[in-house]
Amino acid sequence: MIKIDNKKITANQNIYLFTEENWNDLTSDFKKVSAFFSAKKGESFVLVNEVTNIFIGLGISSKLNGYDVQSIANKFSYDFKDKLQAIETSIFCDLSKDLFEEFIKGLYLGTYCYPFEKSHVFWNETFSLYHDGLEQTELEEITTRAEALCYGQFAGMDWLNKPANYKTVDKLSEFLKNESEINGLTYKVLNRQESEKEGLGAFLAVNQGSAQEAAFTILEYHTKKENAPTIGLVGKCVLFDTGGISIKPSDNMHYMKSDMGGASAVIGTLLTAAKLQLPVNIVAILPITDNAVSERAYLPSDVITAYNGKTIEVLNTDAEGRMTLADGLSYLSRNYKTDVLIDLATLTGSAVRMFGYTCGALFSNNLELKQSLEKSGDKTNQRLWNLPLWDVWTDDFKSDVADFKNISSKPFGDCIVAAKFLEQFIEGHEKWAHLDIAGVAFDAVNYTKEKAATGYGVQLLLDFIKKYQ
Repeated sequence: MIKIDNKKITANQNIYLFTEENWNDLTSDFKKVSAFFSAKKGESFVLVNEVTNIFIGLGISSKLNGYDVQSIANKFSYDFKDKLQAIETSIFCDLSKDLFEEFIKGLYLGTYCYPFEKSHVFWNETFSLYHDGLEQTELEEITTRAEALCYGQFAGMDWLNKPANYKTVDKLSEFLKNESEINGLTYKVLNRQESEKEGLGAFLAVNQGSAQEAAFTILEYHTKKENAPTIGLVGKCVLFDTGGISIKPSDNMHYMKSDMGGASAVIGTLLTAAKLQLPVNIVAILPITDNAVSERAYLPSDVITAYNGKTIEVLNTDAEGRMTLADGLSYLSRNYKTDVLIDLATLTGSAVRMFGYTCGALFSNNLELKQSLEKSGDKTNQRLWNLPLWDVWTDDFKSDVADFKNISSKPFGDCIVAAKFLEQFIEGHEKWAHLDIAGVAFDAVNYTKEKAATGYGVQLLLDFIKKYQ
């Protein structure tokens, strides 16, 4: 439980936030630590005497933004986790309410470790923060939002980080069912037989090589607000991707446990929205499977009939994400009325080669939606860069024996081809966006030596959803 009070106390542990300008103007006894601290962005220093004083630098005030403050707090929280006491702590700063909230978010997001346990000092029952710059009701709103964000984002990150043998269809389904009961979500799952009856051929083609049951999962969050907008989300949820018969190289294949990064973002967003009781409706689809190699696995040259009746010639079984998303998108579009439709996926190496680990690739058929997502990306530093959906790309995946091929034969532009392929399954939805987050969902982080879950997408989507409240 996050505890912040606005009572004035004399604490034995204090946190001071300084911009460079504020620090340079300071004439107090704190100046004696100037040899060790200058308030540069991200700089920290701990002075221990009778009282523990913690100095955190924010950098130049004119360049300060919400993400910087959150990032600074996150880094401090992790770096100093073993140097802080579980006691009452005062915070001294002149941050605005919005920036102070980002600082609190950062402090608590920085407590993440895998598997997440509330072992960090900040979650200790004897730890509490005091800040007299805001009303108590405002502080309680800040802590509620911060705790809800941690709840959702950490859940998604934990599932993305799990080893393959702990990340099974049954275990994830059990988790989602339990969370639905706790948070008042509607939970529905179609197994292999039920998916076949529904005609989810593209999803089942990927699943048919698996020893695990299919779980085409629909989760719904309903607000009590009348006439609220409905957001449709589809998250790629391939629990482990061998590539299928078009098997991947062995180097770094252990990272293929990360191929549910889109689902991780959707799970985090949905659980946070439910905790906060946001005044929107959300319908989320997670086509849960793995992409395995077996005597039953689908083959290159197979022709598959998708949920919407369109046929797909499989040229590469490692292009499985767009197969599962195709059925997810068309199923959601045909069975639910949504104001906005967004899919997220760790979809292509092409997006990684284009942008590295700096941003996701964004595709949209709606200018307003595109611009809104870009603004949310910039605000949260979960950035997106727009790429075209020109019709000329459609010719690259036309098939001689089906409506479409699942990849282009050309050695370039695969993230664009994949987006254009998915567009064929949105059933004419006028506000759709596809986010290829292959390079940013699983990357270098401070809490592990290897690459791991970044939490990308949750704050981006939540900020976007706020605009529809």
